[in-house]
Amino acid sequence: MDQTRSDSTSFHAKLVRDQFDNLEKHTQWGIEFVERYNKFVKDRTDIETSYAKQLRNLSKKYQPKRNSKEEEDQRYTSCQAFVTVLNEMNDYAGQHEVIAENMSGLIYAELSRYIQELKQERKLHFQEGRRAQQHIESCWKQLEASKRRFERDCKEAERAQFHFEKMDNDINVTKADVEKARQQAQTRHQMASDSKGEYSSALQNFNKEQHEHYYTNIPNIFRKIQDLDERRIVKIGESVKTFSEVDRQVIPIIGKCLDGITKAAESIDEKHDTQLVVEAFKSGFEQPGDVDFEDFSLPMKRTVSESSLSNSRSDGKQESKSGKSKGKLWPFIKKNKLMSLLTSPHQPPPPPPSCSSPSAVPNGPQSPKQQKEPLSHRLNEFMTSKPKIHCFRSLKRGGSGPEDFSHLPPEQRRKKLQQKIDEITKEIQKESDQRDGLTKMKDVYIKNPQMGRPESVDPRLAEIEQTIEKLRQESQKFEAWLAEVEGRLPVKTDPPRRPSEMPELPSTAVNNCAQDRESPDGSYTEEQNQDPQSKVAAQSEFDDEFDDEEILAAIGTCKAMYAFEGQNEGTIAMAEGETLRVIEEDKGDGWTRVRRSEDEEGYVPTSYVEVYLDRNTKGAMTYI
Repeated sequence: MDQTRSDSTSFHAKLVRDQFDNLEKHTQWGIEFVERYNKFVKDRTDIETSYAKQLRNLSKKYQPKRNSKEEEDQRYTSCQAFVTVLNEMNDYAGQHEVIAENMSGLIYAELSRYIQELKQERKLHFQEGRRAQQHIESCWKQLEASKRRFERDCKEAERAQFHFEKMDNDINVTKADVEKARQQAQTRHQMASDSKGEYSSALQNFNKEQHEHYYTNIPNIFRKIQDLDERRIVKIGESVKTFSEVDRQVIPIIGKCLDGITKAAESIDEKHDTQLVVEAFKSGFEQPGDVDFEDFSLPMKRTVSESSLSNSRSDGKQESKSGKSKGKLWPFIKKNKLMSLLTSPHQPPPPPPSCSSPSAVPNGPQSPKQQKEPLSHRLNEFMTSKPKIHCFRSLKRGGSGPEDFSHLPPEQRRKKLQQKIDEITKEIQKESDQRDGLTKMKDVYIKNPQMGRPESVDPRLAEIEQTIEKLRQESQKFEAWLAEVEGRLPVKTDPPRRPSEMPELPSTAVNNCAQDRESPDGSYTEEQNQDPQSKVAAQSEFDDEFDDEEILAAIGTCKAMYAFEGQNEGTIAMAEGETLRVIEEDKGDGWTRVRRSEDEEGYVPTSYVEVYLDRNTKGAMTYI
C-alpha cells in the first residue's frame, strides 16, 4: 500500500512537470505570435511611409516648374485642375503618413513594450512554479529519507531483539552478555521508535505540503499563466481594432481630398481655355479686304488691288465718289489714323509755363522750330523708308527678337510689353523695400552710433538709387513702346490718333513681305529699285483721299492761357488769349485737338488752354 501511494505521488509530480512544460511551450508560442503580428504592423508602417513618400515625390515631380512654360500654362482650367489633383495627392500622401505614424506609435511601439513585459511576467510565473515543484520534491525526499531510516531502524531493532532472545535462552552465555544484548535491543527499539516519530512527522508535513501544492500553489500559478495568456489575446484584439481605427480616422480627410479632385474636374471650362488660346495668339491685325479684278486686257489702264499704291489720282476720285472704302490704300490703317500719323506729335505735351512767354518753358518741346514739310514730301519719305515690321515668314523663324518685341504681332507685342513692365515694377518695388530698410538702419545708426556708422550705409543706398533710376528709365521705355502698340491696335471705330501715340506702321510692310528680299538675320527688307511712278501715283491717291476727308464738327471752344509755338508734327501754334474751336477733347494724354479755320487744325497742350464744351455735347463742363 505504501508502494502504491509512493507511485501515485510520483505520477502526479511527473504530471505537474509535464503540464508546466506544455504551458511553457504554449506561452512561448503566444509571445512569438504577438511578435509576428507586431512585425506585420511594422511592415505595414514601412509600406505606408514608402507609399506616402512616393506620392509626394510624384506630386513634386509633376508640379509646374517656376519661370517655365509650365507655369504659364496654369491659366488654363485643365492645368489648374491638374495642379489641384497634385496638391490633393500631396494631402492624400500626408494622410498615409498619419496612418504610418499612428500605427507606429499606437500599435508597434505599444506591442513592443507589452512583449517585453509579457516575457518578464511569464518568466516570473514559471520560476515560481519551478520553486513550488522543487519544494514539493524536497518534502517528498525528506519523507522518503525518514521512511527508509524508520524502516532500517525497525529491522535493526528486530535483529537486536532476536539476538537478545537467543542469548537469553542460551545457558552457555554469561549473564553479562545477556544484559548487554538486552540493552542493545532496547537501544534499537528506542531508535526505531524515534525514527517512527520522525517518519510520522515527515509524512504529516509532506501531506500538508502536497495538499497545499496541488490545491493552492499550482492552481494559483496556472491561474496566473492563464490570466497572462488571456491578457495577451485581449491585447491582440485591441491592436487589431486599433489597426482598423487608424485607417478609419483618415477616411473623412481622404474623402475631402477626393472631393477636391472631383471639384477640380468639374471646374474645367473648355470654353474658357479655348478663349485663352484665342487671346494668347491673337495678332491684332485686321482681316484683309477683297482683291479687285486686274484687267490686263486694257493697255495703259490697269486697275490694281486694294493693297497696291499705284492707283492714279483720277481713279482714286472715282472710287471715292462711288462710295468704296477709303481705307483701301492701307489694309491695317484707316484714313483718319494715317492723317494723325502724318501730323500728330510723337511726344508728351509740355507743362504750362510759369509766365506767358513760351521761351520760359524749360521742359517745352525740344525740337527746333521749323516749317512743316509739304505732305508730298512726307509721303515720299514715308513710302521710301524700310518697313520696321518683320515679314510673317521671319516671325516663324524663331530667335529672341528685338528688345521692343517689334517682331511680334501687335496683340502679342502688347502682352509681352505689359509683362515686361510688370516685371520691372516688381523689381522697382523690391529695390524700394531694400532702400527703405537701409534708410531705417541708417536712422538707427544715427540715434545709436555705437551700433554702427551711418555713412557705411550710404554707398549701398546710392547703388540702390542708381538701380531704381535705371529700372524707371527701362519702365518708361517699355511704357512708350506699349503706348505705341496700344495706339496701333485696330478698333471698331476709327477716331483720330492721339498726339502722344506713336505713328502706326503702314501695312505695306506686310503686303510687300513676300516680294522683299531676305536679309541675313532672317527678316525681309524692301527692294530698293521700286518704280518711281508707283510712288507718284500713290502720292496722288493719298492727296485725293485727304481732299475727301470729312470735317469734324466742333464740340466747344477754348481760350489760350499761354502762347504755344507748335513746333512738333500735328501741333498748331496759338497766341495768348486766342480763341479756337475744339473738335476733339483730351483723351488723357494731355493734348486737345482744335481748329482755327477750315484748313488749319492740330493739337495743343490741354494745360495751355481753358476749354468750354457745348452743353448739348458734354453738358456745361468747363475745365482747365
